[in-house]
This record gives sequence, structure tokens and C-alpha cells, in this order.
Amino acid sequence: MDIPDVGIPPQLARRMSMAEQYEYLRTKLMRRRTLVTAGAVAAGGLLAGCGGSGSGARGSGSTASPSPATSKVHGSAVSPFGRHLAFGADPKTQMRVSWQVPFAVKKPYVRIGLKPDDLSRKAEAEIRDLHTPGVSGVRLALEQYYVHAALDGLRPGTTYYYGVGHEGFDPTAPAHRSTISSFRTAPATAEKFVFTAFGDQGVSQAAAANDHVLLRQKPAFHLHAGDICYADGNGRGQKSDGYDPSFWDQFLKQNESVARSVPWMVTTGNHDMEAWYSPDGYGGQLARWSLPESGFDARTAPGVYAFTYGNVGFVALDANDVSYEIPANHGYTGGKQTKWLDGKLGELRASKDVDFLVVFFHHCAYSTSSHASDGGVRAEWLPVFAKHQVDLVINGHNHVYERTDAVKAGGAVGRAVPVGASTDPTRDGIVYVTAGGGGRDLYGFPSGVKESYEGHVTRHDSIDTFQWKKSQSSAPETVEWSRVRYRGFSLLSVEAVGGSRPALTVSALAQSGERIDHFEVRRGA
Repeated sequence: MDIPDVGIPPQLARRMSMAEQYEYLRTKLMRRRTLVTAGAVAAGGLLAGCGGSGSGARGSGSTASPSPATSKVHGSAVSPFGRHLAFGADPKTQMRVSWQVPFAVKKPYVRIGLKPDDLSRKAEAEIRDLHTPGVSGVRLALEQYYVHAALDGLRPGTTYYYGVGHEGFDPTAPAHRSTISSFRTAPATAEKFVFTAFGDQGVSQAAAANDHVLLRQKPAFHLHAGDICYADGNGRGQKSDGYDPSFWDQFLKQNESVARSVPWMVTTGNHDMEAWYSPDGYGGQLARWSLPESGFDARTAPGVYAFTYGNVGFVALDANDVSYEIPANHGYTGGKQTKWLDGKLGELRASKDVDFLVVFFHHCAYSTSSHASDGGVRAEWLPVFAKHQVDLVINGHNHVYERTDAVKAGGAVGRAVPVGASTDPTRDGIVYVTAGGGGRDLYGFPSGVKESYEGHVTRHDSIDTFQWKKSQSSAPETVEWSRVRYRGFSLLSVEAVGGSRPALTVSALAQSGERIDHFEVRRGA
């Protein structure tokens, strides 16, 4: 019998300490020796005062029907890692707690309370087992175990403390109390808050450094505009021998210091179409994340949802559905996503409690960098954005920071928005921000085009670039809307203010923490 290679891929080994390499090899060998099956542990019932229930089986990748979780590894030897939070559909009363375990465990749960030394309330959790088949000479088959708990009936504007565990591992035990963390629900009424955003993060020193900048902003939550981990380096929505799902283990460990206390609201990029898993390559996303089930179909389009926090309505979209550049999933929703978008934006705009609409997704509507602009996004969604006067659009895909002037329907500049300026979407059009400097290798701008950012302003009257047309063809275009350009790791930090003079103050920060752009959005100013 041939023994498969259990070595560490060179690109992964370079990022690992000797201790991590030992643990990686040990885990792979144990997976060869142990056949482990995981299933869903059903959960139910509300916790008095801070409700908790099972999150429901949203999908588990390419496994067979779920069965009770069993393992030959005792629970006391299995430590949870990679904790990450996300809001439910109502951030005032719902939180989703997710984490990973290296082996299947029994009776997973979350303990929760209003004090770190009183986690007496308990919510059961479910395991989602994700199986990735092996590739001869490339990698072994891999089993990954993701655990999720839904906390409902929470109090608005309240800080909760929580710990995750399972049979044999109690987070309140003295040896594990350091694993206890906290989160805060959205306030009942609008008040000032900050959220952060970027796309295209991956696993790297730069990605981890951006996490530190992010934490210093003390955000209420973080938006991730897709291309989350890069386990799939191909990004075409096709099976590739280079796919390495163990990158997800590294990614969740890397971000745990942030995501265990800051809800991490992700959407779907082209590198997140992992063709090894059904449906449509989204089985991995369904297994790893518990996102709001407020879209048109949480099972087939998990990266499509909406939520309201304070005076801002947020809408996450899956641009793989409309992309001309990368057509693997083009049209997979049969137009349902765009129809839902139109209805949801109309509903949010009509709400007396919502001042601003923020939409985020992966592929760029307007950018001059390497991938440039996607004509499919423009054709399908820009008329809808203009109809409902969206206040801010955030993209990733191009690994730079680039920001437009206010752009009206059809692509004409409605108003110049230099650094520090204010804009009114009811009059001027929409500002589009590419925030793709989350941590992955950086891109550049067209030949001869200079960077332009706060303290280093240059101006090009026009820039020669291109946009993607149908059938993956590209067409040159000369544009005037590129206002700010920065080739470096960066993120967005946005302050939302309600009351009599509502405003969004949008800032872009370099990895040093230095501000590279800022502008203000006010409606009817």
C-alpha cells in the first residue's frame, strides 16, 4: 500500500514556526489513523434573559448525511480555536458564535453571561463537518470541524461574556478561563459608532498587522468584501490541485484576536468559490460562517444578506453572480439577487430609522488597477444603486486603495470629492471605494499613473484603463472619476452619526495608522 506524502507545502511551511510545523504533521498523521465522522448536534430553546438556540444546518460541504459526532480523541485533549462572531439578521438581539476544533467533539456549547465570572447560561451548538478529498501526490483528504451557536433574544446595547466548549472542555475551568471573550449587541436607538472594512486579506504578516490597526479603531463590527482566505489560489471557480483548505485553519487562528469580539461580516469573492464543495462552490462558506439569513436564499447564496445597525442599513452582495470577468457563477441566481436587492434597498430607504445605505461586495464597479472595472456589476447593479441613492459602495478585488469622485448613473462625475470634502448622494451621485489592501500581495496602477492620497495629492485629468465586457473580453476606457489612489496595505474606518445632522465620515488608514484619505457623506446638505 502506498503511503501518501504528508509533508508541508513549501508556501505554508515558510509561514510556520517549528512548533506549528510539528503540530501540522502530527495532525495529518492522526487523520490518516483515525476515521472520524461529525454531524449536527441539534439545539433548541431560549436562554432566559439572553436567548440561545441551535443555528440550524446551513450546509456542510461534501459530506454524507450527518450523524452523531464521534471521535477517538478525548474531549479534554481538544482545544477550540478560530473563534469568530457575526450578527444575526437583527444585531440588537442576535449574535452567532462560531469556532473550529481539530477533531470531532461531543455536545459542543457556548456559555454566556453578563459577567466574566458568571457564565451560567448555556446554548447548545452544532458541528458542520467539511470534507475535502485528497489529490494524489499533492495533499491528503482533510476533515475540518466547524462549530456554530445561535444566540437569540439578547438585550440591545449590552456587553455579554462568553466561552465555547464541549464535553471534556469547560471554558469556565481555571485552566481555560483565558479563552473567555466578550461582544456587544447593537444599541436600541441610533448612536455614534464606527465600523471598519477591507477585502482581499489572506494569511500573511501584513494581514495580521492590519488586524492590529483595525482593533485600534474600536469598531462595532467589520465588513470583509471577499477573497477572504485564499485557500483557493486559482480564483476562477474551478477545481485546482493547488487548493489547500488548511489555509483556513491558519486564517481563523490569525484573525481570532479580532473576530472573537468584533463581528466579522463577510461576503463572497472569486477566490471564495471553492469548487470542491457544492452548491456552486459555496459549501465551504456555509460550513465556516454563520451569516444573517436575511437574503433571498441563505443556502444557495450565503454571502447575500442585509442588516441594520444604528442609523445605517448594510447590504452584502455576491458579485460572482454578475461578473463578466470571472464567469464561473455568472447568472447562478437567475436574477433573484438583483430583484431582492431592489426590494431590500427600497425597504431600507423607506425606513424612518435609516439615514444611510452602505453596500459591499467584491468585484469593482469603478477601479483603474489590475482587474479594473467589471461591466457586469455596472450593468446589473448601478441602476439599482442610483434608483435608491445608495450612500457608499465598498469593494475589494483590486489590491489597492482607490476612491472615486461622486459618480452618477452612466459613469459621469456628478461632483469632484477631493480629500476632506463633503458630498451629498441625493445631488452628486455615489462614491465608490476599492478597499483591497487587506493583506494579500499588492497591485499597482496603469503605467504613468501616480498615486494620490492625503498629503501626497497629484491629479490626472484622465486615466486610460479598461472594463470587462461579456465573454471575458475587455474594452479600453478613459476615465475621470479616479480621485484617490494608494498602493499599500490599508483599511477603511467609517464613523456614523445620527441625530439632527446625520453623517458618515469615511477615513482610509495605512498600515502605519496614518490617514491617507477622508471625506464626508451628508444627505440633503
